[in-house]
Amino acid sequence: MSQSKVYDNAKQALDDVIADGQTLAIGGFGLCGIPEALIGALRDSGVKDLTCISNNAGVDGFGLGLLLETHQVKKMISSYVGENKEFERQFLSGELEVELTPQGTLAEKLRAGGAGIPAFYTATGVGTQVAEGKETRDFDGRTYILEHSLTADVALVKAQKADKAGNLIFNKTARNFNPDCAMAGKVTIAEVEEIVEIGDLNPDEIHLPGIFVQRVILNASPEKRIEKVTTKAK
Repeated sequence: MSQSKVYDNAKQALDDVIADGQTLAIGGFGLCGIPEALIGALRDSGVKDLTCISNNAGVDGFGLGLLLETHQVKKMISSYVGENKEFERQFLSGELEVELTPQGTLAEKLRAGGAGIPAFYTATGVGTQVAEGKETRDFDGRTYILEHSLTADVALVKAQKADKAGNLIFNKTARNFNPDCAMAGKVTIAEVEEIVEIGDLNPDEIHLPGIFVQRVILNASPEKRIEKVTTKAK
């Protein structure tokens, strides 16, 4: 029988694995599918000088925006950062290092890192600032740039459901970058809304095998804040 990977809370799951100067991969897209409780516990831990790999940096006062407000992040590796004024302020003032990466390239960097592939060629970014300083090579008459993969000391991800062995099921588009981040982490902690016994999940419905997940915590009632509320005029 597999051993349970369930921890009592986010603080307990983080306590002996996080440290100053680490690289973290954090799932989510905007505010969709972000590990809210784990981010809050990370802020409360006081660790600093973090490099965060995430599609974006949350918003002011929520998501990764919480870590920016407390100046715990020294570098962001992201694709889109346009929703966070504090991020903008820190970047323009030189307080925050930023490595902007095309969205598909970022996903593949994480996926490849998790699969043990150190680098890959892509045509994305050829002829732009993205390609500056990178090795290029032509294949079948087209130029490609070499991109190095990404791994992380710790990955924090969000799923809808887990069993006690860490097998995960995600909720529709809330899956987003979460599986890629989970695969790239040396230690992966999953925040989920429901935990079931081992054997209760249909194997055909599992999105991410528990081999990629070391710890699981329950957050049955996340806030799930809406990033942009849009209503239709009557």
